[in-house]
Amino acid sequence: MDLSRDDLFSWPISHWMEGDGPESDVVISSRVRLARNVTGIPFPHLMDDGQAERIISMVSQALAGGPADEPGPTADLHLVRLSDLGSLQRAVLVEKHLISPLHAAGARGAAVIRGDQAVSIMINEEDHLRIQVLFPALQLLEALAVCTAVDDALERHIDYAWDQRLGYLTSCPTNTGTGMRASVMLHLPGLVITNQARRLAGLINKLSCVVRGMYGEGTEAAGNVFQVSNQITMGQTEEEILSGLQSLTARLIVEERSARRSLLEEMKPQLEDRVWRAWGIMTTARVLSSREAMQLISDLKLGVALGLIDRVGASLVNSIMFMIRPAYLQILAGQELSPDERDIRRAELVRQHLSAGTA
Repeated sequence: MDLSRDDLFSWPISHWMEGDGPESDVVISSRVRLARNVTGIPFPHLMDDGQAERIISMVSQALAGGPADEPGPTADLHLVRLSDLGSLQRAVLVEKHLISPLHAAGARGAAVIRGDQAVSIMINEEDHLRIQVLFPALQLLEALAVCTAVDDALERHIDYAWDQRLGYLTSCPTNTGTGMRASVMLHLPGLVITNQARRLAGLINKLSCVVRGMYGEGTEAAGNVFQVSNQITMGQTEEEILSGLQSLTARLIVEERSARRSLLEEMKPQLEDRVWRAWGIMTTARVLSSREAMQLISDLKLGVALGLIDRVGASLVNSIMFMIRPAYLQILAGQELSPDERDIRRAELVRQHLSAGTA
């Protein structure tokens, strides 16, 4: 079940980055993640190398039930050992949201990744297993269904650490219970431009959710992209947690669309100028920093959603958002690059893809 490095790194776009689906003008992606541990083996930060290898072996055997081309929740899943990857390759997996920065830094971890990269299982991260499903747009319930199916398939062969009163036992107490973290990645330029983002951040916290940057805890919201996720994992079912997040997301979508309409009605010339300036810079620039590129992509994405520009589709803009990340640029170049060299490569990549995607 090993996955070829060429298959994983030859193209930067995962299924969830395609951007097609319900509410895709605001919601970039939906993610459901389940934390699980194995009975009788210490949590990853306490176990030895032999125990870490045992976890990897258990997962491999549990998923080796049938041919990869058979339909089912565990079809086309492939094992990748992080020790076999270089630092840039690990960083690409982080940029694709297939593993976490913590996982990438470890020496005893592995990942099981589906061919379309919509499903990944982090092995020996903070917990023994972290099963996650990433879908484009607003598809939380669909992601939960697949995540649960993979979880059930593993549980038929692995004895999970579970308590009658507490639920699933996890390394961090805040994940105990369902062990589930669900999140949506949102593009909220309207709320940022109209200075409403801070007010809504307070609302999000009151509803037992948390808002973070594009790559989760400790990251900034570059390009007006935010992650909103649940904080509570105990005392509610998976469906109840998703229902709450779905309701909050629906409200954020309404607020964002309202802010966009106000901008369109009250300052359309300025908004058009902002969008077309972004297009002009992106199609001609020779040097682009990551921060500047993300802001320009945000402006262009807003213009596409509002019908102010028709020279490029939303899917391509979404794709470029992830292509410009530092590790992928260096993988593409076949060598490590200095920050200045990355800025030059980034501008070149953006020009090429916008030119190819122009209607």
